[in-house]
Amino acid sequence: MSAAVLRDRPRALVSGIGQSDVGRRLGRSGISLTLQAVSAALADAGLDRSDIDGLACWPGFTPALPGFSPVSLTEVKESLQLRLNWYTAGGEASQMSAIINACMAVLSGQARHVLCFRTMTESSAMAQGVRSSNVGAGTQRVQGSLGWLVPFDAPSASNWVALTASRYVHEFGLRREQLAQIALTARHNAGLNPLAVYRTPITMDDYLGARMISTPLCLFDCDVPIDGATAIIISAPETRGDLAGQPVTIESICGPLYGRDTWDQMADGTRFAAEDAGQRLWSQTDLRPKDVDVAALYDGFSFLSLLWLEGLGFCRRGEAGAFVEGGQRIALDGELPLATGGGQLSAGRLHGLGHFCEAVLQLRGQGGARQVPGAPRVAVVSNGGGPIASAALLVRS
Repeated sequence: MSAAVLRDRPRALVSGIGQSDVGRRLGRSGISLTLQAVSAALADAGLDRSDIDGLACWPGFTPALPGFSPVSLTEVKESLQLRLNWYTAGGEASQMSAIINACMAVLSGQARHVLCFRTMTESSAMAQGVRSSNVGAGTQRVQGSLGWLVPFDAPSASNWVALTASRYVHEFGLRREQLAQIALTARHNAGLNPLAVYRTPITMDDYLGARMISTPLCLFDCDVPIDGATAIIISAPETRGDLAGQPVTIESICGPLYGRDTWDQMADGTRFAAEDAGQRLWSQTDLRPKDVDVAALYDGFSFLSLLWLEGLGFCRRGEAGAFVEGGQRIALDGELPLATGGGQLSAGRLHGLGHFCEAVLQLRGQGGARQVPGAPRVAVVSNGGGPIASAALLVRS
Protein backbone atom coordinates (compact mmCIF):
# COMPACT_ATOMS: atom_id res chain seq x y z
CA MET A 1 0.00 0.00 0.00
CA SER A 2 1.43 3.39 -0.97
CA ALA A 3 2.12 6.14 1.56
CA ALA A 4 -0.45 8.35 -0.20
CA VAL A 5 -3.20 5.77 0.36
CA LEU A 6 -2.22 5.41 4.03
CA ARG A 7 -2.38 9.17 4.55
CA ASP A 8 -5.79 9.50 2.91
CA ARG A 9 -7.52 6.69 4.79
CA PRO A 10 -10.31 7.27 7.37
CA ARG A 11 -9.13 7.61 10.96
CA ALA A 12 -10.47 5.95 14.10
CA LEU A 13 -11.40 8.00 17.16
CA VAL A 14 -10.53 7.74 20.83
CA SER A 15 -14.01 8.44 22.18
CA GLY A 16 -13.60 7.64 25.87
CA ILE A 17 -10.93 6.97 28.47
CA GLY A 18 -11.16 5.77 32.05
CA GLN A 19 -8.90 4.70 34.87
CA SER A 20 -9.59 2.83 38.08
CA ASP A 21 -8.01 3.52 41.41
CA VAL A 22 -4.29 2.87 41.03
CA GLY A 23 -2.08 1.97 43.95
CA ARG A 24 0.09 -0.49 45.79
CA ARG A 25 -1.51 -3.59 47.31
CA LEU A 26 -5.09 -2.40 46.92
CA GLY A 27 -6.37 -5.90 47.65
CA ARG A 28 -9.15 -5.59 45.06
CA SER A 29 -10.03 -8.10 42.36
CA GLY A 30 -8.96 -7.48 38.80
CA ILE A 31 -12.53 -7.45 37.53
CA SER A 32 -13.52 -4.84 40.13
CA LEU A 33 -10.74 -2.52 38.95
CA THR A 34 -11.59 -3.20 35.31
CA LEU A 35 -15.27 -2.36 35.70
CA GLN A 36 -14.41 0.85 37.52
CA ALA A 37 -12.21 1.94 34.60
CA VAL A 38 -14.83 0.85 32.05
CA SER A 39 -17.59 2.80 33.79
CA ALA A 40 -15.42 5.92 33.69
CA ALA A 41 -14.65 5.42 29.98
CA LEU A 42 -18.32 4.93 29.08
CA ALA A 43 -19.29 8.08 30.97
CA ASP A 44 -16.46 9.98 29.31
CA ALA A 45 -17.67 8.98 25.84
CA GLY A 46 -21.34 9.44 26.64
CA LEU A 47 -22.01 5.84 25.66
CA ASP A 48 -24.06 3.05 27.24
CA ARG A 49 -22.65 -0.42 27.66
CA SER A 50 -25.18 -1.56 25.03
CA ASP A 51 -23.29 0.61 22.50
CA ILE A 52 -20.14 -1.48 22.90
CA ASP A 53 -19.99 -4.13 20.20
CA GLY A 54 -16.27 -4.86 20.24
CA LEU A 55 -13.83 -5.93 22.96
CA ALA A 56 -10.03 -6.13 22.93
CA CYS A 57 -7.21 -6.54 25.43
CA TRP A 58 -3.55 -7.38 25.66
CA PRO A 59 -2.18 -9.91 26.50
CA GLY A 60 -5.32 -11.82 27.46
CA PHE A 61 -5.87 -13.76 30.67
CA THR A 62 -2.50 -15.12 31.89
CA PRO A 63 -2.91 -17.19 35.06
CA ALA A 64 0.68 -18.45 34.91
CA LEU A 65 1.93 -14.91 35.69
CA PRO A 66 0.20 -13.79 38.92
CA GLY A 67 -1.23 -10.31 38.69
CA PHE A 68 0.15 -9.64 35.22
CA SER A 69 -3.17 -9.94 33.40
CA PRO A 70 -5.80 -11.34 35.76
CA VAL A 71 -8.99 -10.55 33.80
CA SER A 72 -10.33 -12.39 30.75
CA LEU A 73 -12.47 -11.12 27.89
CA THR A 74 -15.21 -13.46 29.04
CA GLU A 75 -15.34 -11.93 32.53
CA VAL A 76 -15.73 -8.44 31.10
CA LYS A 77 -18.22 -9.55 28.47
CA GLU A 78 -20.40 -11.36 31.01
CA SER A 79 -20.12 -8.67 33.68
CA LEU A 80 -21.31 -5.99 31.25
CA GLN A 81 -23.72 -8.31 29.40
CA LEU A 82 -22.24 -7.24 26.08
CA ARG A 83 -23.39 -8.36 22.64
CA LEU A 84 -20.19 -8.47 20.64
CA ASN A 85 -19.80 -8.35 16.89
CA TRP A 86 -16.02 -8.65 17.27
CA TYR A 87 -13.45 -9.44 19.98
CA THR A 88 -9.79 -10.35 20.33
CA ALA A 89 -7.00 -10.90 22.85
CA GLY A 90 -3.42 -11.96 22.39
CA GLY A 91 0.00 -11.67 23.95
CA GLU A 92 2.59 -12.01 21.20
CA ALA A 93 2.43 -8.46 19.81
CA SER A 94 3.03 -5.13 21.52
CA GLN A 95 1.03 -3.69 24.41
CA MET A 96 -0.73 -1.32 22.00
CA SER A 97 -1.95 -4.22 19.85
CA ALA A 98 -5.43 -4.10 21.44
CA ILE A 99 -5.84 -0.51 20.23
CA ILE A 100 -4.34 -1.28 16.81
CA ASN A 101 -6.76 -4.19 16.43
CA ALA A 102 -9.65 -2.02 17.58
CA CYS A 103 -8.79 0.60 14.95
CA MET A 104 -8.84 -2.05 12.24
CA ALA A 105 -12.16 -3.37 13.54
CA VAL A 106 -13.99 -0.03 13.47
CA LEU A 107 -12.49 0.99 10.12
CA SER A 108 -13.42 -2.32 8.48
CA GLY A 109 -16.98 -2.32 9.77
CA GLN A 110 -16.57 -5.17 12.24
CA ALA A 111 -17.62 -2.94 15.16
CA ARG A 112 -18.62 0.65 15.93
CA HIS A 113 -17.33 1.05 19.48
CA VAL A 114 -14.53 -1.21 20.78
CA LEU A 115 -13.67 -1.32 24.46
CA CYS A 116 -9.96 -1.90 25.12
CA PHE A 117 -8.74 -2.62 28.64
CA ARG A 118 -5.55 -3.41 30.51
CA THR A 119 -5.63 -4.58 34.12
CA MET A 120 -2.82 -5.48 36.51
CA THR A 121 -2.73 -6.61 40.14
CA GLU A 122 1.00 -7.19 40.30
CA SER A 123 1.47 -5.29 43.54
CA SER A 124 -0.99 -7.46 45.44
CA ALA A 125 0.54 -10.56 43.86
CA MET A 126 3.99 -9.46 45.03
CA ALA A 127 2.60 -9.13 48.55
CA GLN A 128 1.84 -12.85 48.30
CA GLY A 129 5.45 -13.58 47.43
CA VAL A 130 5.21 -14.00 43.66
CA ARG A 131 6.64 -11.73 40.96
CA SER A 132 5.34 -11.99 37.41
CA SER A 133 8.11 -9.67 36.17
CA ASN A 134 10.78 -12.17 37.23
CA VAL A 135 10.50 -15.02 34.73
CA GLY A 136 12.86 -17.33 36.62
CA ALA A 137 11.38 -16.87 40.06
CA GLY A 138 8.77 -19.63 39.89
CA THR A 139 8.98 -23.35 39.46
CA GLN A 140 8.04 -23.33 35.78
CA ARG A 141 10.52 -24.92 33.43
CA VAL A 142 12.40 -22.23 31.50
CA GLN A 143 12.25 -22.88 27.77
CA GLY A 144 13.09 -21.15 24.50
CA SER A 145 15.23 -18.02 24.51
CA LEU A 146 14.86 -17.63 28.28
CA GLY A 147 17.03 -20.72 28.60
CA TRP A 148 19.95 -18.53 27.57
CA LEU A 149 19.13 -15.83 30.12
CA VAL A 150 17.76 -17.26 33.36
CA PRO A 151 20.66 -19.69 34.03
CA PHE A 152 22.98 -16.68 33.92
CA ASP A 153 20.94 -14.83 36.56
CA ALA A 154 19.21 -12.55 34.06
CA PRO A 155 15.55 -13.35 34.77
CA SER A 156 14.17 -9.81 34.49
CA ALA A 157 13.71 -7.23 31.77
CA SER A 158 15.81 -4.93 33.97
CA ASN A 159 18.79 -7.16 33.17
CA TRP A 160 18.05 -7.21 29.44
CA VAL A 161 17.56 -3.46 29.18
CA ALA A 162 20.66 -2.84 31.30
CA LEU A 163 22.75 -4.87 28.84
CA THR A 164 21.79 -2.56 25.99
CA ALA A 165 22.06 0.53 28.20
CA SER A 166 25.60 -0.45 29.24
CA ARG A 167 26.66 -0.75 25.61
CA TYR A 168 25.00 2.60 24.85
CA VAL A 169 26.94 4.22 27.71
CA HIS A 170 30.15 2.78 26.25
CA GLU A 171 29.39 3.91 22.68
CA PHE A 172 27.94 7.36 23.32
CA GLY A 173 29.16 8.42 26.76
CA LEU A 174 25.72 8.69 28.40
CA ARG A 175 26.13 9.96 31.96
CA ARG A 176 23.96 9.04 34.94
CA GLU A 177 23.13 12.71 35.48
CA GLN A 178 21.60 12.76 31.99
CA LEU A 179 19.64 9.53 32.43
CA ALA A 180 18.41 10.84 35.77
CA GLN A 181 16.40 13.57 34.06
CA ILE A 182 13.82 11.03 32.88
CA ALA A 183 13.10 9.91 36.45
CA LEU A 184 13.30 13.41 37.93
CA THR A 185 10.92 14.84 35.33
CA ALA A 186 8.44 12.01 35.84
CA ARG A 187 8.47 12.44 39.61
CA HIS A 188 8.01 16.22 39.38
CA ASN A 189 4.99 15.78 37.12
CA ALA A 190 3.59 12.99 39.30
CA GLY A 191 3.54 15.49 42.17
CA LEU A 192 0.93 17.39 40.16
CA ASN A 193 -1.14 14.27 39.43
CA PRO A 194 -3.46 13.24 42.31
CA LEU A 195 -3.74 9.70 40.84
CA ALA A 196 0.01 9.03 40.75
CA VAL A 197 1.41 6.36 43.05
CA TYR A 198 4.63 8.16 44.00
CA ARG A 199 4.38 11.94 44.43
CA THR A 200 7.18 12.75 46.90
CA PRO A 201 9.85 14.85 45.13
CA ILE A 202 13.27 13.35 44.47
CA THR A 203 16.54 15.20 43.88
CA MET A 204 19.60 14.44 41.80
CA ASP A 205 21.35 13.36 45.01
CA ASP A 206 18.46 10.97 45.76
CA TYR A 207 18.81 9.48 42.30
CA LEU A 208 22.60 9.12 42.39
CA GLY A 209 22.42 7.60 45.86
CA ALA A 210 19.75 5.02 45.06
CA ARG A 211 20.66 1.34 45.03
CA MET A 212 21.58 -0.24 41.75
CA ILE A 213 19.18 -2.77 40.28
CA SER A 214 21.15 -3.74 37.17
CA THR A 215 23.97 -1.41 36.16
CA PRO A 216 23.52 1.30 34.93
CA LEU A 217 19.86 1.19 36.06
CA CYS A 218 19.10 2.17 39.64
CA LEU A 219 15.87 1.92 41.61
CA PHE A 220 14.46 5.16 40.20
CA ASP A 221 15.07 3.94 36.63
CA CYS A 222 12.55 1.10 37.02
CA ASP A 223 8.77 1.43 36.76
CA VAL A 224 6.36 0.75 39.61
CA PRO A 225 4.30 -2.49 39.84
CA ILE A 226 0.77 -1.52 40.82
CA ASP A 227 -2.84 -2.63 41.02
CA GLY A 228 -5.03 -0.79 38.55
CA ALA A 229 -6.89 -0.78 35.25
CA THR A 230 -7.30 1.50 32.30
CA ALA A 231 -10.01 1.46 29.63
CA ILE A 232 -10.00 3.10 26.21
CA ILE A 233 -12.92 3.17 23.76
CA ILE A 234 -12.09 3.27 20.06
CA SER A 235 -14.95 4.37 17.80
CA ALA A 236 -15.67 4.51 14.10
CA PRO A 237 -15.25 7.98 12.52
CA GLU A 238 -18.91 8.16 11.50
CA THR A 239 -19.98 8.02 15.18
CA ARG A 240 -18.40 11.39 16.00
CA GLY A 241 -21.76 13.15 16.17
CA ASP A 242 -23.08 10.62 18.70
CA LEU A 243 -20.30 11.18 21.22
CA ALA A 244 -20.75 13.37 24.26
CA GLY A 245 -17.10 13.99 24.97
CA GLN A 246 -14.27 15.43 22.90
CA PRO A 247 -12.98 12.64 20.66
CA VAL A 248 -9.32 12.55 19.66
CA THR A 249 -8.29 11.36 16.20
CA ILE A 250 -5.74 8.56 15.80
CA GLU A 251 -3.71 10.07 12.98
CA SER A 252 -1.23 7.20 12.76
CA ILE A 253 -0.64 3.96 14.67
CA CYS A 254 1.69 1.02 14.19
CA GLY A 255 3.36 -1.99 15.76
CA PRO A 256 5.98 -3.38 13.35
CA LEU A 257 8.40 -6.26 13.80
CA TYR A 258 11.29 -5.75 11.37
CA GLY A 259 14.27 -7.12 13.25
CA ARG A 260 14.88 -10.21 15.32
CA ASP A 261 12.31 -11.12 17.97
CA THR A 262 14.84 -11.08 20.79
CA TRP A 263 15.97 -8.88 23.66
CA ASP A 264 19.64 -9.85 23.68
CA GLN A 265 20.58 -10.67 20.08
CA MET A 266 19.86 -7.41 18.29
CA ALA A 267 21.94 -6.53 15.24
CA ASP A 268 22.97 -3.34 17.04
CA GLY A 269 23.72 -3.76 20.74
CA THR A 270 22.86 -0.11 21.48
CA ARG A 271 19.27 -0.01 20.28
CA PHE A 272 15.93 -1.78 20.34
CA ALA A 273 13.01 -1.59 17.88
CA ALA A 274 11.88 1.99 18.56
CA GLU A 275 13.45 3.19 15.32
CA ASP A 276 11.39 0.67 13.33
CA ALA A 277 8.17 1.97 14.89
CA GLY A 278 9.27 5.53 14.17
CA GLN A 279 9.81 4.80 10.49
CA ARG A 280 6.39 3.20 10.20
CA LEU A 281 4.59 5.85 12.23
CA TRP A 282 5.78 8.80 10.13
CA SER A 283 5.14 6.95 6.85
CA GLN A 284 1.39 7.14 7.49
CA THR A 285 1.09 10.90 7.99
CA ASP A 286 2.27 14.27 6.73
CA LEU A 287 3.00 15.36 10.31
CA ARG A 288 6.60 15.32 11.48
CA PRO A 289 8.40 15.28 14.85
CA LYS A 290 8.51 19.09 14.88
CA ASP A 291 4.70 19.12 14.97
CA VAL A 292 4.48 17.13 18.23
CA ASP A 293 3.45 19.17 21.28
CA VAL A 294 3.57 16.46 23.96
CA ALA A 295 5.24 13.03 24.15
CA ALA A 296 4.11 10.08 26.25
CA LEU A 297 7.10 7.80 25.73
CA TYR A 298 7.36 4.35 27.22
CA ASP A 299 9.36 4.34 30.43
CA GLY A 300 9.19 0.83 31.79
CA PHE A 301 12.83 1.74 32.32
CA SER A 302 14.10 5.29 31.97
CA PHE A 303 16.63 4.29 29.32
CA LEU A 304 13.81 3.21 27.01
CA SER A 305 12.57 6.80 26.83
CA LEU A 306 15.96 7.83 25.46
CA LEU A 307 15.76 5.21 22.72
CA TRP A 308 12.25 6.39 21.87
CA LEU A 309 13.43 9.99 21.58
CA GLU A 310 15.96 8.85 19.01
CA GLY A 311 13.74 6.27 17.31
CA LEU A 312 10.93 8.76 16.76
CA GLY A 313 13.31 11.34 15.32
CA PHE A 314 13.37 13.97 18.06
CA CYS A 315 17.15 13.78 18.10
CA ARG A 316 19.89 11.86 16.32
CA ARG A 317 21.44 8.57 17.40
CA GLY A 318 23.52 8.91 20.52
CA GLU A 319 22.21 12.42 21.29
CA ALA A 320 19.28 11.63 23.62
CA GLY A 321 21.39 12.18 26.73
CA ALA A 322 22.30 15.68 25.58
CA PHE A 323 18.67 16.30 24.57
CA VAL A 324 17.34 15.70 28.10
CA GLU A 325 20.31 17.11 30.02
CA GLY A 326 19.20 19.65 32.60
CA GLY A 327 15.54 18.72 32.10
CA GLN A 328 14.41 22.02 30.55
CA ARG A 329 13.59 20.60 27.11
CA ILE A 330 11.34 17.87 28.52
CA ALA A 331 9.62 19.92 31.25
CA LEU A 332 5.92 20.74 31.09
CA ASP A 333 6.73 24.13 29.56
CA GLY A 334 9.62 22.80 27.48
CA GLU A 335 10.18 21.98 23.83
CA LEU A 336 8.90 18.41 24.22
CA PRO A 337 7.09 17.70 27.51
CA LEU A 338 7.63 14.10 28.64
CA ALA A 339 5.80 11.88 31.16
CA THR A 340 3.32 14.66 31.93
CA GLY A 341 1.32 12.51 34.35
CA GLY A 342 4.35 10.91 36.00
CA GLY A 343 4.79 8.04 33.55
CA GLN A 344 5.24 4.48 34.64
CA LEU A 345 8.22 5.45 36.79
CA SER A 346 6.06 7.42 39.25
CA ALA A 347 2.40 7.09 38.26
CA GLY A 348 2.50 3.29 37.97
CA ARG A 349 2.89 0.56 35.37
CA LEU A 350 -0.17 0.08 33.19
CA HIS A 351 2.03 -1.13 30.34
CA GLY A 352 1.88 2.10 28.42
CA LEU A 353 -1.89 2.47 28.21
CA GLY A 354 -1.74 4.94 31.08
CA HIS A 355 0.43 7.02 28.73
CA PHE A 356 -2.28 6.75 26.09
CA CYS A 357 -4.92 8.12 28.47
CA GLU A 358 -2.61 10.91 29.63
CA ALA A 359 -1.99 12.01 26.03
CA VAL A 360 -5.74 12.25 25.44
CA LEU A 361 -6.19 14.35 28.60
CA GLN A 362 -3.44 16.71 27.48
CA LEU A 363 -4.95 17.18 24.02
CA ARG A 364 -8.33 17.92 25.59
CA GLY A 365 -6.82 20.44 27.99
CA GLN A 366 -7.87 18.32 30.97
CA GLY A 367 -4.45 17.88 32.56
CA GLY A 368 -5.22 20.09 35.56
CA ALA A 369 -2.12 21.33 37.39
CA ARG A 370 0.10 19.35 35.01
CA GLN A 371 -1.52 20.65 31.81
CA VAL A 372 0.97 21.50 29.09
CA PRO A 373 0.52 25.18 28.17
CA GLY A 374 -0.40 26.45 24.72
CA ALA A 375 -3.33 24.15 23.82
CA PRO A 376 -1.34 21.14 22.53
CA ARG A 377 -2.71 19.72 19.29
CA VAL A 378 -0.49 16.69 18.54
CA ALA A 379 0.71 13.98 20.93
CA VAL A 380 2.84 10.92 20.35
CA VAL A 381 2.51 7.77 22.48
CA SER A 382 4.91 4.83 22.45
CA ASN A 383 4.88 1.38 24.03
CA GLY A 384 7.49 -1.29 24.46
CA GLY A 385 11.13 -2.23 24.74
CA GLY A 386 13.35 -4.84 23.15
CA PRO A 387 11.77 -6.11 19.93
CA ILE A 388 8.36 -4.88 21.09
CA ALA A 389 7.60 -1.45 19.67
CA SER A 390 4.36 0.34 18.90
CA ALA A 391 3.48 4.00 18.58
CA ALA A 392 0.51 6.25 17.93
CA LEU A 393 0.11 9.83 16.82
CA LEU A 394 -2.97 11.51 18.31
CA VAL A 395 -4.47 14.78 17.08
CA ARG A 396 -6.96 17.06 18.81
CA SER A 397 -10.12 17.08 16.67
